[in-house]
Amino acid sequence: MMTQYRLIAALLFGLSCASAVLAADAQPISVENPYARAVPPTARNSGAFMLIRNNSDQDRKVVSAKSDVSEITELHNHIHDNGVMRMRRVDAIDVPAHGSVELKPGSYHVMLINLKQPLKPQDPVHIDLTLDDGSTVPVDLQAHQVGMGMSTPAAMEKKGGAMKCGGGMK
Repeated sequence: MMTQYRLIAALLFGLSCASAVLAADAQPISVENPYARAVPPTARNSGAFMLIRNNSDQDRKVVSAKSDVSEITELHNHIHDNGVMRMRRVDAIDVPAHGSVELKPGSYHVMLINLKQPLKPQDPVHIDLTLDDGSTVPVDLQAHQVGMGMSTPAAMEKKGGAMKCGGGMK
């Protein structure tokens, strides 16, 4: 009789763990391939890039970002202005229902302004993305050397080395 209770308890525990894992995978907003650009020692700013996926039935907007590595963190986009590419702060980044938006160089990105210290390759960076519904998506990433033939994490994914950011919404 006692063995049956232990078996039932073990099965219930296993089911609760499995449902927690499945719930984490089914988060309304998920982030893939996040990275920040490593910068030279004299640089005061950097950018963070990622794929933001909306798994829900509702359109969402990223309305702000906050990071522990910079004094100011803003949402930015590049625009073409009379043949000149200019970077501009934006109020929000739309993430359509059952769609995604890619934050990448030359497009939308998280701007890290007045770095507390230069970002070196492999330095950890934490960013909290705030959505229009008030929820927060924590993103933990690393700085990567980009340029001069180096692959970005997104390019590595295309070669089969995907990186996913687990954290769910708060």
